[in-house]
Amino acid sequence: MNRVYKSLRTANQSLLRRNIQSNIQRYFSSTSEKNTFMKTGLTEEQIEIQAMAADFSERQMFPFAGEWDENKIFPEDMLREAAQLGFGGVFVDPNYGGTGLDRLTGNIVFEQLAMGCTSTTAYITIHNMCAWMIDTFGNEQQKEKYLEAVCNMDMFASYCLTEPSAGSDAASLKTKAELKGDKYILNGEKAFISGGGRSDVYLIMARTGEPGPKGISCFVVEKDFPGITFGKNEYKLGWNTQPTAAVILDNCEVPVENRLGNEGDGFKIAMMGLDGGRLSIGTCSLGAAQQCFNQARDYVKQRKQFGQPLSNFQNTQFKLADMAVSLETSRLILREAARAMDNKDSDRTVKCSMAKKFATDRGFEVCNDSLQLHGGYGYLKEFPIERYLRDVRVHQILEGTNEVMQMIISRGVLAD
Repeated sequence: MNRVYKSLRTANQSLLRRNIQSNIQRYFSSTSEKNTFMKTGLTEEQIEIQAMAADFSERQMFPFAGEWDENKIFPEDMLREAAQLGFGGVFVDPNYGGTGLDRLTGNIVFEQLAMGCTSTTAYITIHNMCAWMIDTFGNEQQKEKYLEAVCNMDMFASYCLTEPSAGSDAASLKTKAELKGDKYILNGEKAFISGGGRSDVYLIMARTGEPGPKGISCFVVEKDFPGITFGKNEYKLGWNTQPTAAVILDNCEVPVENRLGNEGDGFKIAMMGLDGGRLSIGTCSLGAAQQCFNQARDYVKQRKQFGQPLSNFQNTQFKLADMAVSLETSRLILREAARAMDNKDSDRTVKCSMAKKFATDRGFEVCNDSLQLHGGYGYLKEFPIERYLRDVRVHQILEGTNEVMQMIISRGVLAD
């Protein structure tokens, strides 16, 4: 009798899992129909671009994200397919192979892609930040040499600011660049570099002058330049679909023509890049949280306890209401910051910091609450909630920790 009971219980559990898993693939498709907030205030063209990104994310990212995460696969073929749709040079001038979107439209794209695979989308945003930096601060020769290949993702790009002893205090970086003839000789180490060891070009901030931010310059360093090597692929909690490694510079020879901007411009270039990067990473958190919310919303309608669906309980209803408020307020603050960047508003850095802090904090909370609503099933790797949770946690740390965002915001609030 016990064997029969156990057999029936196992069969019922397996059936429930299959039902949940079969529905997960449908959750993504139903997102735009069930969430009209995503389209609020958008033009017809932006809605079309949003739909294109959602379709690509649903077909080419979401079904494979679990495998990429489990096996630490950097999905190069998919990335190049994304580049064919213009997602490799979102903010780059079309004359150099880019798509030429404004910040608002670009972040609409990233939100949809992040719903499919947050980790991979985060790398796409970093790659796009590098492409924007070359397009904005590069000379004609540099643009001609790099941008088309970067926009096509024939060349992958990485941003290199952080060092083992210079994280939040980025202006204290120690990597040095010494001019010798027609080359700079770079020595130092960069830490936690997304794409490290795989990317083809690295935008490296190095000290060419005095201590502090005014002594920093920016260089475009190719992976085959003499003197550049890479550390091991770091073993991480999340972001497993992109490699993360140290970039080690040991008398690395960089031609003078690969300096981006003038000597001393590097910190300004890095910080301007981070304004957009903070927007993008906040948007990645929003996309992940929206996906988790969609799955939790549908799950509580079908999961029954005490003879009724979980969605009938007021506690569940109030939790979903709070999650929906977090999503929509995150979307609004991110889009407002994007408009500030597009308009070059004087307070755009503060607004980007506000958006990054709010969206990454709320995004993590929504993912965590979604896991809680799934109960034990949310903790299983068979279901994607735990992967989104792992991937978004680092967003509260990178592109400037959320504590640094508070410093920037408070300076803006207290300024005369």
